[in-house]
Amino acid sequence: MHYGPRESAHPSLPAADGRRVVPAPPPASPGRLVPREPPAPVTTMLTAVERARVDAAGEGLYHAMHRDSIDDVMRDLKERGARAVLVSVARCGERDAAARVAAVVREFPRVTAVALLTQVEAGTPHAVLSLGRSGVKTLVDVREPSGWRELRSVLGAARSGSAIQRTALTRLGADLAGAPEDCVRFFETLFSCGNRVSTVRLLARELAVLPSTLMSRFFRARLPAPKRYLATARLCRAASLFENPGLSVANVALALDYSSPQSFGRHVRTLLGATAVDFRHRYDGEGMLQRFRDELVLPYVATLREFRPLTAPPGWMGRRRS
Repeated sequence: MHYGPRESAHPSLPAADGRRVVPAPPPASPGRLVPREPPAPVTTMLTAVERARVDAAGEGLYHAMHRDSIDDVMRDLKERGARAVLVSVARCGERDAAARVAAVVREFPRVTAVALLTQVEAGTPHAVLSLGRSGVKTLVDVREPSGWRELRSVLGAARSGSAIQRTALTRLGADLAGAPEDCVRFFETLFSCGNRVSTVRLLARELAVLPSTLMSRFFRARLPAPKRYLATARLCRAASLFENPGLSVANVALALDYSSPQSFGRHVRTLLGATAVDFRHRYDGEGMLQRFRDELVLPYVATLREFRPLTAPPGWMGRRRS
C-alpha cells in the first residue's frame, strides 16, 4: 500500500480528545511489487464536523465524496464508481433516512456500506437499530482512536480492488502455479489494470511490450489472441457490476469505458452471442470468471506454464543474426 512521500508515510488519525494517533504501516510482501493503488472513491452522508475528521483519517487511502442527500449518494454509485458508502448515525435519525439507506443497500448489495458513530445521543440507539434493519452490517465507533484505525481498515479494503479481481487473481494463481513471472504478470494485469485498459495497444503499453510482439508470441504459442483474453476479462468485471441491481446497462458501459451502451451490447453479442440483458441474467462475476478459465486457461495450462509473453525466448538474438 502506498502512503505517499516519506514525511507523510504515517498519516495521523483524529481522536475524540484531540490527540493524534499514528497507525503502523502494513507489512510488505517479500519478493513482490505492490501496485500503487489510487485512493478508493467513497461516497458519504455525514455531519459537517465528521467530514473533516473522515478526510483526515483517509489521507492517501480513500477519497471521500461528501453529499447532502441519499439521491446524491446514489448518483455517485451509478456514475462515479464509488466503492463504499459511509453514513453517519447522527444523520440517520432524520425522517425516512433509514428507509432511503435500505434502498441503497438493496440496489447495491456488492458495495460496502458502513455506519459511522461519533457521539451518543438520546436517539442514537434507535438510529443504530434502524440502520441494522436497513441492511448496514458494519458499524464503526470512532469515539476511541482504535475506531479510526478500524475505519481505515474497512474502507481500505475497497482500495484493494473488486471482489471479482481478488477472486480471479487467487484462482488464476492456482491454475498457473509454476508459470513464468511474465505470464503471471499478463493475467494479473488483465484483472488489476482497471477499466482504463480497453484495447490490446493499451494493454501492451501497460506491460511495456510492443502490441505486435505481444500478439505474435500468443500466435506462435497457439494460444487465443490477447484481444480475446482482454475482452473476456472485461466481461468478468461487467458481470460483477451487474450484481448490483441499481446499475443499468448504460452505467456499466460507462464504468468500463465503452464508448456507448450500444458498443457494450455489440461486444457482448460478438463474444457470447447474447444481448446485454440476457448476459446480465445469465452470468454473475464468478460465473463469467469460470467461463474465462474454462475457455482460455484450463485447456492451455501446459502451454501457459512455460509461456513467456513479455520476454524473448533464449537464443532469439542468435537465431535472428543467422
